[in-house]
Amino acid sequence: MEPVTLTTGRLLMRTVGPPDTDTVYEAAQDPDIQRWTTIPSPYLREHAESFTDQLVPDGWTNGSMFTWGLFLPEGEELVGMLGLSMRSMSAAEVGFWGTKEHRGNGYVTEAVLAASRWAFTQLSIDRVEWRAEVGNRPSRAVAERCGFTVEGVLRSGIVHQGVRRDCWVGSLLPSDLGLPSTAPYLPARVELS
Repeated sequence: MEPVTLTTGRLLMRTVGPPDTDTVYEAAQDPDIQRWTTIPSPYLREHAESFTDQLVPDGWTNGSMFTWGLFLPEGEELVGMLGLSMRSMSAAEVGFWGTKEHRGNGYVTEAVLAASRWAFTQLSIDRVEWRAEVGNRPSRAVAERCGFTVEGVLRSGIVHQGVRRDCWVGSLLPSDLGLPSTAPYLPARVELS
C-alpha cells in the first residue's frame, strides 16, 4: 500500500522518511518516551535511520504497520508519532508518543481518532487495540479520551527493555465511533449469579 496522508482540524499526519531522521532522533531522546514506549533505549542515531529509511516504508509496503508523524501544518513541527500494527486481518494495535513540548494539547488524541476511523473505514478493521505498561497514565488518558474500553491487565503482556511487564489493554470498536463493523458483534451477556 502507498502511504496515506491524513489531516485533522490541527494536524498533518504523514509518513516519515530520511528527511525526518534528525527530527525523530531528537524527539526520541526524551526520557519519558524511552521509559514508556518500546523504542530502543538508549535511542541511537542508527535507530532513527533504520526507522525512517526502512521500518516505516516497509510497513506501508507490506501492510504490516502504518506509521504517521504528527505535524503541525504550519512549519511541519513534529508533535508526535503514531503507528497501527496489524495483529490479524481484522484487528490492529495502536501505539503512539507525543513530544515533550506538545503534550497536553490533545494532538495525540486527535491523531488516534483519525487513524482509527481510517482503519475502520479503509482497512475493514473491526478492533483497534491499545496496550500500555501499567502506570503509564498519560497513555491511558489518551485511550480513555478516545473512547477505548479498558478491558483489564495482561500479566507479562509486553516486553520493555528486555523485561516482561504487565500492561493495560483496551479496545475501540467501529460502533464506538458510530461506524458499521464488517461483521456483526454480539457482546457477551452478563449473567447475575
